[in-house]
Amino acid sequence: MTPREVLALCRQKEVQAVDLRFMDFPGTQKHFTIPVNALTEESFEDGLTFDGSSIRGWQSINESDMLVLPQAETAMVDPFMKSTLAMTCNIQDPITRSDYNRDPRNVARKAEAYMASTGIADTALFGMQPEFFIFDNVRFDQNVHEGYFHIDSIEGEWNRGRFLDSKNSGQQIRRREGYFPMPPADTLQDLRTEIMLTAQECGIGITGQHHEVATGGQCEVDLEHVPLLQAADNLLRFKYIVKNVAAKHGKVATFMPKPLWNDNGSGLHMSLSFWKNNETLFAGSGYGSMSELAMNAVGGILKHAPALLAFCCPTTNSYKRTVPGFDAPVNLTYSFRNRSAAIRIPVHTSSSSTKRFEFRCPDPSCNPYLASAAVTMAALDGIQNKIDPGLPLDKDVYDLPSEELTAYPKVPDSLEKSLQALREDHSFLLRGDVFTEDVIDTWIWYKTTHEVQAIRERPHPWEFAMYFDS
Repeated sequence: MTPREVLALCRQKEVQAVDLRFMDFPGTQKHFTIPVNALTEESFEDGLTFDGSSIRGWQSINESDMLVLPQAETAMVDPFMKSTLAMTCNIQDPITRSDYNRDPRNVARKAEAYMASTGIADTALFGMQPEFFIFDNVRFDQNVHEGYFHIDSIEGEWNRGRFLDSKNSGQQIRRREGYFPMPPADTLQDLRTEIMLTAQECGIGITGQHHEVATGGQCEVDLEHVPLLQAADNLLRFKYIVKNVAAKHGKVATFMPKPLWNDNGSGLHMSLSFWKNNETLFAGSGYGSMSELAMNAVGGILKHAPALLAFCCPTTNSYKRTVPGFDAPVNLTYSFRNRSAAIRIPVHTSSSSTKRFEFRCPDPSCNPYLASAAVTMAALDGIQNKIDPGLPLDKDVYDLPSEELTAYPKVPDSLEKSLQALREDHSFLLRGDVFTEDVIDTWIWYKTTHEVQAIRERPHPWEFAMYFDS
């Protein structure tokens, strides 16, 4: 869609407001709205001014003015706002008119440009598979004298013995038995279908939806494979749709990786393939019918995985998901079909066009622009340096003796360790000026100061159970 076509769409749909959206540095979408008559063809080139100093991790107060440039190809009529057309924006410096380094979308754009410049591939296709929870009620707080959270779902196993609206169906899903249940146990089927259909109406291709493993309303909706930048755009739009459809039905959705203790957390499996001249580069005669180039890409991701997790698993809560026994990968290995490996080569058909691998470590709390860009850069490094991924793990890791498991490297067990890995291993991200030293330093500083340190300073409720009688 061109700027002129966007303006024509506004007239056709009788749009009265234009919502301009972008993502802050940590990964939360932001927006502001203008009347439709303030949007002109020139707006797409000249941009609109906003205060960058009020956005987390961005400008200082003395350099606050920034520009948003609407991207016509992202235009959609918003299904939740009255007479509103929404567009995703790029961020620029108003003085130099250069793309802003800390704009996450710009990082993803530069990753695509760098990939093309290497001559290795012209397209990186990402298939995002976000998992999330839909709850009926959530309460939480942390202050000087108390800290707690309370989550509730009519599907939750813990509700079997409670009165719910004067009755109880007894159809609650048992812990870790939520995969593919039929209604009425699956109470969210119609809601997920509404999410799927709304996403399709908004231009997001969907391959399927289903209930996930955990009790208490865990869901998954799988997005079609599209180029890197579009995949990140789509994931942002999808999360917006999920949260608003849930709110429409009096529920609340969260992409927090591990809201429930002792049950499965939510991942964001990323399926990746490289293409050139409309032909896949991943099909071959090697392991799992993959090419040598594909296996080198696997090697690059596994080598840099500890640093990648600073972007792919970017919250302190992320590392409560990546523990043994809950279907989240903790061993940095790869395998054909084996879902317990960090990278899985899925079985689809014999068609070469389906050949791809799935990086299973990321979770949906990530900034999708930074995470997908970082994964792409690691894969390219593996190809450029012909990194051998080693031997596959074709055994069930849960049945392996501990002495055999120690031979496989593990994912970091905390955000702090992932940030340290990023500090020590980020030169591959700097190629092509995709990530800059400023972006890396700011990310590490922000996450350490505002998240790692914040959690370290606060008493945890379970500490009272363990230590109060000391």
